[in-house]
Amino acid sequence: MAKQYWLMKSEPDVYGWDNLVQDGSGIWDGVRNHSAKLNMQAMQVGDEALFYHSNIGKECVGIMKITEAAFPDPTAEEGSPWVVVRVEPGRALAHPVTLKAIKADPKLADMDLVRLSRLSVGRVTPDEWKHILKRSEQPEG
Repeated sequence: MAKQYWLMKSEPDVYGWDNLVQDGSGIWDGVRNHSAKLNMQAMQVGDEALFYHSNIGKECVGIMKITEAAFPDPTAEEGSPWVVVRVEPGRALAHPVTLKAIKADPKLADMDLVRLSRLSVGRVTPDEWKHILKRSEQPEG
């Protein structure tokens, strides 16, 4: 199966990119949305995800690697449908790519982040992925 790409949101004052880098590995827990859960269940080891700071910053700041496929969320009630994946930091983006820049870019208009703004774990197409990484090479402004 071909590598897939994702975008995963976290509030940086709760668990930010720097926390993941410091920890070296972590589980993506606390997701309580069925669409996001289905996306996490579709993730495979080796897939990559953009780490997106939500609420504060509203920007893509790094790339994570999925290192363990979905398993039951230890923070959820026993028997609940919620899952987690294990992630590791890949690398920080050279320059964050803001939500404002993403929304202003016609090539990214169909991203889950734009169309489904409340979704905490969304798909990113290979073309969107390449475009965001290219944008991250240049500072905004």
